[in-house]
Amino acid sequence: MLEGKIRESISKASTKALRNDGYLIANIYAKGVENVHCAFKINDFIRTIKNKTTLVFPVKVGAKTYDVVIQEYQKDPVYDTIIHIDLMVAQKGVVAKYKIPVKTTGTAIGLKNKGILFLSKKRVSVKAAPEHLPSYYELDVSKLDVGDSILVRDLPQIEGIKVIENPSVAVVSVIKAK
Repeated sequence: MLEGKIRESISKASTKALRNDGYLIANIYAKGVENVHCAFKINDFIRTIKNKTTLVFPVKVGAKTYDVVIQEYQKDPVYDTIIHIDLMVAQKGVVAKYKIPVKTTGTAIGLKNKGILFLSKKRVSVKAAPEHLPSYYELDVSKLDVGDSILVRDLPQIEGIKVIENPSVAVVSVIKAK
């Protein structure tokens, strides 16, 4: 389980000192829950994220344990390192907005016909309770030829999940190489 520490001060100077010590600044929030300003060791955080199997994962800050979902993160524009992360508490039975990752399987037919597989939406926005959340949307692209797309409306329907994206937006396409 990922463990972090509570930040006593949220000033610029203390934030900079924590970042210099190898910490990732984070905020944990939820409806009806007081915001928690905290920090995690950046290497521990990255290791936890790469090894997690579900969208919801536990973190321990101080004496409390939270089941959280990554809502948003900020990267340094020069060094491409994560500098800040927002974690939302996944409260059972409470419907909230989440972003579910998209994974592709198979090899598209269009790749043999000089096409390029283009994943235009890496994450799809949905409204659901955390107990209904899948780990990811798995899309089979093996039947896609050049010019073909899988749209948001073509995503598999999962009970308890409402997709809040425009239904005519492409998630994955095979485009013609120039």
